[in-house]
Amino acid sequence: MTHLSVEMLAADAAEPITMAGHAQLGIAVLAGIAVIVLLITKFKLHAFLSLIIGSLVLGAVAGAPLDKTVTSFSAGLGTTVAGTGVLIALGAVLGRLLADSGGADQIVDTILAKAGRKAMPWAMVLIAGIVGLPLFFEVGIVLLIPVVLLVARRGNFSLMRIGIPALAGLSVMHGLIPPHPGPLVAIDAVGANLGVTLALGVVVAIPTAIIAGPVFSRYAARWVDIQPPENLVPERTSDDLAKRPGFGITVATVLLPVVMMLAKALVDIVVDDPGHQVQKVFDVIGSPLIALLTAVIVAMFTLGRAAGFSRGRIAATVEKSLGPIAGVVLIVGAGGGFKQTLVDAGVGQMILDISKGWNISALLLAWLIAVAIRLATGSATVATISAAGLVAPLAAEMTTPHAALLVLAIGSGSLFFSHVNDAGFWLVKEYFGMNVGQTLKTWSVMETLISVVGIVCVLLLSLVL
Repeated sequence: MTHLSVEMLAADAAEPITMAGHAQLGIAVLAGIAVIVLLITKFKLHAFLSLIIGSLVLGAVAGAPLDKTVTSFSAGLGTTVAGTGVLIALGAVLGRLLADSGGADQIVDTILAKAGRKAMPWAMVLIAGIVGLPLFFEVGIVLLIPVVLLVARRGNFSLMRIGIPALAGLSVMHGLIPPHPGPLVAIDAVGANLGVTLALGVVVAIPTAIIAGPVFSRYAARWVDIQPPENLVPERTSDDLAKRPGFGITVATVLLPVVMMLAKALVDIVVDDPGHQVQKVFDVIGSPLIALLTAVIVAMFTLGRAAGFSRGRIAATVEKSLGPIAGVVLIVGAGGGFKQTLVDAGVGQMILDISKGWNISALLLAWLIAVAIRLATGSATVATISAAGLVAPLAAEMTTPHAALLVLAIGSGSLFFSHVNDAGFWLVKEYFGMNVGQTLKTWSVMETLISVVGIVCVLLLSLVL
């Protein structure tokens, strides 16, 4: 086989592929990823356009007809947006209501008021974990930076001692915990149970955030001892509000969708009968769409109305939240298109064929693939989506817990060593007033710790589940 047949790009690629076919597919994958990397890093092209072009290059090098490649990409984009686009939008609305109502500031201020000096790094990772649950990573950084800078200045802390725990809490949530886009897409691609993934994700996230956050911040503060930049403390929007929602109701609102999804997972385990009426009810209640929609509607009252917002202002807040996520939805969708092009070209089957003779865990293989794509593209979301598409066939024979662990292995790999091709790297560098070397020694090492500790926890869980 010197080239791929037309049927290969539209079939499930179940038939064996020859060595020549493997070689051509491998070259096609490398070419597609290389084009994406070059377009994003060197030519500064938007990731959405880069993923489209990379998919077309992948199909062309694999010897597939252009129309079949376009069909595969379009199908993947449509499926991904249909599966996650609404959830991303609902998460954005919840995050904006949390921020604009002052609910996020209320959580921050309450925890900081009760935390002593020694407990401050631990308080910061807790704050970031709670606040970061419904927020995108970049939004979470923007929201928490004023708090990090103020705490560091008022308490005379090294900026790294306070900043690293906050960044670790946000990053762990972003990579491992739904409803963040990466984990949601990976769950869909692998066919994992969302509730089980969420529950195991929390188990993995806690020790990972502790080690990469408060523990590592001790060393980061010695390596890079800097003070908060004087000119980088923005005004907090909630300072202009006459009132804010209470701490308890704010936390309850943020955790509501998580509780609903975990309740479904618990009922699935206890009842274990798809025809049972209780399980049918919780299948609806615990679906991501219903859980997030419920939280958004509740937040309009518990956060919006509690802050004194009129109906018009709540509507404006909702509308304002949707604009900034258009790019995120398109990138996630295009990542799904690239993933589907990989799958339809037979790359998933190729990985199965090649890895059959390897004495390596499927979880470790998934982590390594995600690490490679993360290092190449700089995007945790692109790495998660692409890796999930590549290793999805490995989940076919897995139990429910192990399929969830496969998602978490991919998520851990997607966070490995953020460097100069990652937008988050530059965001952290500028906000903390560091140079490139300092950012590598702190932020990049922290991301690597999260990735390594995450996969170690996943592999340990795989031994007992």
